[in-house]
Amino acid sequence: QVQLVESGGGLVQAGGSLRLSCVASGRTLSTYAMGWFRQAPGKEREFVATIAKIGGRTYYADSVKGRFTISRDNAKNTVSLQMNSLKPEDTAVYYCAADEGAGLFVITTRANEYDYWGQGTQVTVSS
Repeated sequence: QVQLVESGGGLVQAGGSLRLSCVASGRTLSTYAMGWFRQAPGKEREFVATIAKIGGRTYYADSVKGRFTISRDNAKNTVSLQMNSLKPEDTAVYYCAADEGAGLFVITTRANEYDYWGQGTQVTVSS
């Protein structure tokens, strides 16, 4: 199985940027479709972005489209989430997740299809 560790969270003012990273260990990252989810206090976990195993296909939640960019470097076993033009409503714990069962070019938006999760990293956007 794979272990996922997120980093890069923090406190930023509205309009600012952060770059989250998720490093995988234990298995090669190319084995998995990868996703980012977030959970704000009192709310359910929600999908943010996903990227296919290979080919670079991506998909984003409407709330972050045009502001966030997901990318992966399979050679470095890392997936990243570049977050620009941050808003207070982006405040949440952000989780990296890995889906082993997805096809090579398939994207996955449902949390229950992901097999492995990181511990999360806090992102706080002040107004």
